[in-house]
Amino acid sequence: MTSLFEPTQAGDIALANRIAMAPLTRNRSPEAIPTDLVATYYAQRASAGLIISEATAISPQGQGYADVPGLYGTEQLDGWKKVTRAVHQAGGKIVVQLWHVGRISHTSLQPGNAQPVAPSAIRAHAKTVLIKDGVPTFTETSEPRALDAEELPGIVQDYRHAARNAIAAGFDGVEIHAANGYLIDQFLKTGANQRTDDYGGSIKNRARLLLEVTRAIVDEIGGGRTGIRLSPVTPANDIVDANPQLLFDYVACELAKLGLAFIHVIEGATGGPRELADRPFSYDEMRTAYRTAGGKGAWMVNNAYDRALAESALAHGADIVAFGRPFIANPDLVQRLKQNAPLNELNRATLYGGGAEGYTDYPTLTAG
Repeated sequence: MTSLFEPTQAGDIALANRIAMAPLTRNRSPEAIPTDLVATYYAQRASAGLIISEATAISPQGQGYADVPGLYGTEQLDGWKKVTRAVHQAGGKIVVQLWHVGRISHTSLQPGNAQPVAPSAIRAHAKTVLIKDGVPTFTETSEPRALDAEELPGIVQDYRHAARNAIAAGFDGVEIHAANGYLIDQFLKTGANQRTDDYGGSIKNRARLLLEVTRAIVDEIGGGRTGIRLSPVTPANDIVDANPQLLFDYVACELAKLGLAFIHVIEGATGGPRELADRPFSYDEMRTAYRTAGGKGAWMVNNAYDRALAESALAHGADIVAFGRPFIANPDLVQRLKQNAPLNELNRATLYGGGAEGYTDYPTLTAG
């Protein structure tokens, strides 16, 4: 029987175990530059088979939250080099999650206070995080403008450039953030995409940007170092699709052709229930579509997993299980899962913004 704690492979990346640390936004990178504290945070969690970094903006336009990191400037790369060095010295592997938020932004975070961009000029009923007088404040997102088709090749190149920067900064690979109602997911889903050009309408057209981005990154750094995150039915950031099963079975089949390291699937509502009565979905069908089409990448599952559920998932076709918030309060989560030890309680007041408190000061089993 497959064990959570045995080594495995995700494309070209050798993993010490089948436990991944999911991406977790923490808003502790002022001026979009990761700090020494960020390096300490990730190094503490290096016992995960794979760390997927917090979502990281590919461009200034891709920014949507205060004090989240970027991967487009020299100082940002220098900051990330400290992080990857610290993780590798601690024996871990880390990939960076590449992010363009699309309409989930605020004019105050955009270059020149411009409108955020989106597939269509449809405002999301969602909030972002701004830092006001040092305090994280949830704020309504701004009205977006629709991207012109002529702008899309430039965004694809921003992804390619960020992937190149990721390897230069020492990351073991990248994860494309195509989930949770951000730009690529907005193009995928009918609730946000009402375009009538080659990027709207049919499933093939709505998946076009995702596949163009993925092909560009595979061309730049290789499929064996490229993963992608998908969320077929999450309502996060006011996103919905009329027929998610058809959409994601198609996407899975197309991704199968690209030789990716892993497919990272959020099951149900991000950070919420695993089943949604109004959005039934078969993840087994999606995985079968991927495998039948020749997909060899590791299948990573995510959402509200504990050890028992994770072991069941491995027994039923998953290869890697991603844990999110448990890693925040438990830097030694792998050890705790192995020993069936109790978990530290999460301090919700320190999730977004701030310093070491609720970030790098959680106790480990050995430290008491």
